[in-house]
Amino acid sequence: MKRTRIAVVGVGHLGKEHARIFAGLPNVELVGVADANLDQAQAVARKHDTQAFTDYWPLLNLVDAASIVVPTTHHLAVAREFLKRGVPLLVEKPLARTTHEARELVELARQHRVILQVGHIERFNPAYEDIRSRPFQPKFIRAQRMGPFTGRSTDVGVVLDLMIHDLDLILSLVDSPVESVQAVGMSCYGGHEDIANARLHFANGCVADVTASRASPTSSRQMQLWGPEGCAEVDFASRKLVLVQPSEQVRRFGLDPAQLDAASRARIREDLFTRHLELLTVDGKAQDQLTAELSEFIDCVQTSKRPRVNGEDGLAAMEVAERILAALRQHRWDAAHTEHVGPMHLPKPVGLLFPHHVDQELA
Repeated sequence: MKRTRIAVVGVGHLGKEHARIFAGLPNVELVGVADANLDQAQAVARKHDTQAFTDYWPLLNLVDAASIVVPTTHHLAVAREFLKRGVPLLVEKPLARTTHEARELVELARQHRVILQVGHIERFNPAYEDIRSRPFQPKFIRAQRMGPFTGRSTDVGVVLDLMIHDLDLILSLVDSPVESVQAVGMSCYGGHEDIANARLHFANGCVADVTASRASPTSSRQMQLWGPEGCAEVDFASRKLVLVQPSEQVRRFGLDPAQLDAASRARIREDLFTRHLELLTVDGKAQDQLTAELSEFIDCVQTSKRPRVNGEDGLAAMEVAERILAALRQHRWDAAHTEHVGPMHLPKPVGLLFPHHVDQELA
C-alpha cells in the first residue's frame, strides 16, 4: 500500500505527540512539521528525521493528509486551506472557536468530499468503548472533568477546553436532541470561565448534569449513568468500568423494603451486592488512546471509511457548548444587582474562607 504523506501543524505539548506517533506508524511518511516557534519545529523535526517549517503553506502541496494541533482560535484559518485543496484532516478538539466557524469547516469537507475527523480522544477510551457496546439506554448522566490549571488552552474557557469531551460522549450515548440547557460558570483567573456546570434536558427524557473545572487541586474524569438496565460508573483516567444491574429475581418480582420486617431489611443490606444487585468491574485494556485515534485517521484516509468522530459530530458538540456558554453568561448571581451577571461579574466576597498564607520571601 502506498505510504500516506502527512504533516502536523502545531507541534507544542500535544502536537509533538502527534508527530511522534505518525512517524512510527506503518504506511505513513511524516513529511514535515510546522510551528510558529522555529526552535520547537526544528527540535521535533530532528527527532523524527523530517522537515521543519514556521508556516503551513509550503505543506499544502506536499501531503495526502494533515493533523491540525494549533490553538483553537486558528483552527478555521489553517484547516480551511487544506480542506479547499481536498486534503483529509484530523482537527484537534474543539473543532473550532464558534459554531459558525465549525459549520464552515464541515461544509468545506462536504463540498470537497474529504474526510474531516475531530480529536475527541475519549471516544477511544476502552471503558467508554465497553459501555458504548452494551444494551444501555441512559436516562440520567452525571459527568465530572476536573483538574488543576495547566497553562494550556488559554484561548478558550473550560467549556471548550474540558467539558467538550463529555458533551461529545453524552451526545453519542443519548442520541436525542437537546431540548433545554441551564448553566452556571465562574472565572478564577480572568479572561474566560474556569469552572462550569450545565444541566441538559433531552427530547427522550434523559437528563445530564455536567461539571468541568480547571481550578481543582486534584484531577477527576468520571461519568455515572443510570437507566432501566442498571447503572454504570466510568473512570476515564483508570479506564475502569463498574456495572450494576438488578438480579433476575429482583427484575422479575421486584423488591419493596417497606413491606419487610426489620430483620429482612437488615439481610437486604448484607446481601445487596450478592443476591439483589449484580456487580461487574471491567478493567479496560492498556491502550494508548492517541495512537488508536491517529491510527484510525490513517485507516480512514486510506480506505475512505467514516471516522468515529467526524465533522458533524464535532459540530454537534460545539452547538451544545455554545448554548451552555450563552446560558452561563446570562446567569444572574444577585437579583438586586443587574451587573452581577455571568462568570466574570461575581458579587464581592464577604470575607476569607481562611487566612491568607504569608509568603516569607515577600514579608
